This record gives sequence, C-alpha cells and structure tokens, in this order.
Amino acid sequence: MDTILLTTLNARYAHTALGLRYLYANMHELQPKTKIIEFTINEQIQSITENLLKHSPRIIGIGVYIWNATQTSELIQTIKKVSPSTIIVLGGPEAGYLPHRVDFSKADYIISGEGEVAFYELCKEILNHGSSAYPVSFAIPTKAGIQLVPRAKPEDDGEKTQHKKQPHLIKAPLPDLKSIALPYTAYSEEDVAHRYIYVEASRGCPFECEFCLSSIDEKVRNFSLDRLLEEFETLWQRGARSFKFIDRTFNLNMTFANRILDFFLSKEPPFFAHFEVIPDHFPDVLKEKIKQFPAGSLQLEIGIQTLDPIIAKGINRPLKVEKIFENLKFLENETRAHMHLDLIVGLPGETLEGFGRNLDKLVSLTHSEIQIGILKNLSGTTLSRHDKSHGMIYSDIPPYDILQNNLLSFSDIQKMKRFARFWDIFYNSGSFTQTVPLIWANGSVFKGFYTFSEWIYTQTLSTWKISLERQISLIHTYLCQYHDKECVEAALVEDLAQRPEKTIPFFLRQSTQEKKEKDTKAVTPKRQAKRI
Repeated sequence: MDTILLTTLNARYAHTALGLRYLYANMHELQPKTKIIEFTINEQIQSITENLLKHSPRIIGIGVYIWNATQTSELIQTIKKVSPSTIIVLGGPEAGYLPHRVDFSKADYIISGEGEVAFYELCKEILNHGSSAYPVSFAIPTKAGIQLVPRAKPEDDGEKTQHKKQPHLIKAPLPDLKSIALPYTAYSEEDVAHRYIYVEASRGCPFECEFCLSSIDEKVRNFSLDRLLEEFETLWQRGARSFKFIDRTFNLNMTFANRILDFFLSKEPPFFAHFEVIPDHFPDVLKEKIKQFPAGSLQLEIGIQTLDPIIAKGINRPLKVEKIFENLKFLENETRAHMHLDLIVGLPGETLEGFGRNLDKLVSLTHSEIQIGILKNLSGTTLSRHDKSHGMIYSDIPPYDILQNNLLSFSDIQKMKRFARFWDIFYNSGSFTQTVPLIWANGSVFKGFYTFSEWIYTQTLSTWKISLERQISLIHTYLCQYHDKECVEAALVEDLAQRPEKTIPFFLRQSTQEKKEKDTKAVTPKRQAKRI
C-alpha cells in the first residue's frame, strides 16, 4: 500500500500542527493511505528518519517553520541519503517564500501558500504517474483554468557537468474556505487530553505591518461560522477545554467574535480560550462579553510592538495610542482576562530610550505579562526595504533576528536579548510580584531593570537553567544593596507564600516562619488567643 506521511518538528510536545491536520482532512480518497506523525525539535534527526522510514512511505510532506527550518534541512538530507526514492514535499511559511536562507534543495516539491488542495492534487499526480521521472511542469486546477508551474532551471556553477537540482515550486491558489474540509476530527484523543488544540475562524489580516507574515494576505477570509461552531461543540463533547485561536485579528469581525465568545460563555467552567486581538477595537458589546468570563478562562494576546506613532508609521502599522490606553485600562480594571502584551526591540528608527518609554508606559497601565521580542526579518515580509536607510543587519540563521542597526549596536542587541530573558524569569513568571517592583522603585522601569539585568549576568554568565532558589538568592543579594534588608525579605516572603510547593531558601526560612506566626495571631479570635 502506498503510504503518505505528514510530519513536522514542533517546538515542544504540547504543541500540535494544525496545518498537517488540514492536509489530512482534505486528502479525500487518499486519506486511508495518509498518516500524521509529529516530532519535536529536540529529538535526534537520525531517530526521526528511522521512525518515518519504518512506514516505507512513498511521499513525506513536511511543515517548515522558523523554529524548525535548520533541523528540517538536516532531516531532508538524511532521508534522501538513505532512501533517495522517497518523495519529499515541503510546505509552510519558511519553505514557501523565496529566496531560501536554509538549504531545502534536496526536497522534490515545495508548495507555496495554503496547501489543502495543492498537496492532495500533487499526491494524486505522483501516485498515478509514478516517480521514475518528474513532470516538466505541474498543473493545478483552478476556477480560472489550469496553473502551470515549471521546474526551476538548474544553477550553472561554471562546470558543465555539475548542476544543483532545485525542487519543483508549486504556487497554490487560495482555496475556498467554505469548501475545504475542517481539520478538527484529526485531533486524537491524546491531543485532546494532553496538548494544545489550535483552531481558527479566519485567515488573513487587513493590516500591512512590515514585520509580520500575515500582512502578505491582506484580505480576511472567514470560515463558515455554523460549521465551525459545530466542530467546536464536537471537540467540547470529546473533552477539549483549551482552545487557542490562531486568527491574527479575532476582534475585527464583531459577528464572529460575539458568537464565538457566546459559545464559551454558554459552557460550564473550567475552560480556556486564547485570542489574538488588535488593541484599539473593543466596542461596548465586546467589552460586556469579556467582563463575563471568569478568572483563568480568557487570555488575550495583544500586539502593541511600539507606542511611538512615528516608528509605527514607518513600518505601516496603524496606531491609535489613546484608544489603546483606554482599552488596556478597561481590560486591567474591569475584567478578569489575562493579557499577554508584545513589545519589539530593534524596529527601524527606534532607540533603546524609545523602547524604554514604551515599557514604562505599559507597566504603568497593567500588571499583565509583557513579552519582549527581538525584531526578526521573516521570509516574505517587506522589512528589508529599511536595510539601507537604517543600517539593518540580520542573522542569516533562523530566526533571522536583528544583529545591529544605525541606532543599536551589536552589544546593545545582545544586552536586550538578556534583558528579555531575565524579564521573563523575574517579571513574566509571576514569581516575584511583590519583589520585582523594588528594582525600579521611584524610577524608570526600563532603566532599573536594565541595570539589574546587567548585574545579574555578571553573576550567572548565562540566561538559562537558573533554579528558583538561585533566582531568589540573586534578587535578594541585588536588592539588599539598595533597600533595607527587612523590606526586601518581607517582599520575598510574601511572594513565596503564594508558592508553598517550592523550597524556601535557608536564609528566608526564619522570616517565613515569623510571618506565618504573625498571620496566625492576626486571625486568632481573642478568646482563643487567651487560652493559647
């Protein structure tokens, strides 16, 4: 039996590849011959190859993303060395945009764009005509007729007898979302029980932010809402309680947003729904629904990126600053939604001081998680147009992060990478909510934490594998240089009281015991206290 394998290397086990499940759902009569097998980027490539080839696959389709591009290149080369007749088809954003910055030349086909229809048609072509000789061109049926995509010409390297083979590039037309099969039955019972369930209500984005791949598909297309809600209900009945929407602008279409929120509000907690939203569009009807969600059930990912109108305009990002502030205050003070805000370091024209002002402002508005990202030049975006005017220099290795520009030196970027990591450890983790503000007491958040970040790196020479006990010791040592020791330890004890399962460092045990005794006396009735 001919076997078609769909695979990818996820960042971690808990993640699932929605794209593979879309392909599987749309394989029609080839579905019985098709199997999904997922791995993680931490697994050995030769072991992955062995696991795939034990199925004797005729075709292997691989999803390629920024986090697995390098490993996928090695995987392709290994498969082709030991099983050259196995046909490899690549898809996903890291393979679909040219020029490639990772070597995918050993693949046979690359599908650029949404592949639900194109991959099925390609597999039919291969299985019907064999793989002894590839066609000079490949035809994809479309509403307008037939789209022919010729094989890329081999590159002339100066030697008449040596040529570098290039994969066929198939430019897939946009499928009609109302006609393709939805992927949600392809989630296994193990997925439902232990892994993230990714879903989507729409594709595309109306905005043109130059750092984002979603800006390439400017037209927003919606799935059939009735079909979608039926699928969600089936997932719910199967036990799914965690839904992560990958829509880029969930709150753009109020009809969709309201009905989907109503779906969750009609359910009995506990459940968890994650949405990516634009920060300046929260009509009153949407606000009223968000207010109804219980604590821990709703997470909103809000792409701020910058609060500077001039910087935002330079990258074609719409920015309504006052509206953003108004909505953040509402979400912080009137809802129980968990917010995840994004800021970017290295945007064209933005200084460290400018970034610092953005961070200071967000911390003044909310206690929510603030994710600090380093600018990346993703394949397919138009960010490169700033390279000359702003001196933008990026790494050629995934994730293609910025190395330096006219305003930020290589050293500045390195320091901000460490800043971002330590910010995650000490601020975003929620482990030090009472203690961390002491770092910037009565001053700039950015400047205070920058100094702390610089100091802590001199102590660790690393940003990884720092145990909680080590974290406590470090922040204790640092803060005691600037604050009264009792004040610092009182804040740490307060934080540790929220994490009773964690080991309390020896130097805080006495303070912790004294606080417990004090708390006990505070709640003991007077008559009982007399008996004691």
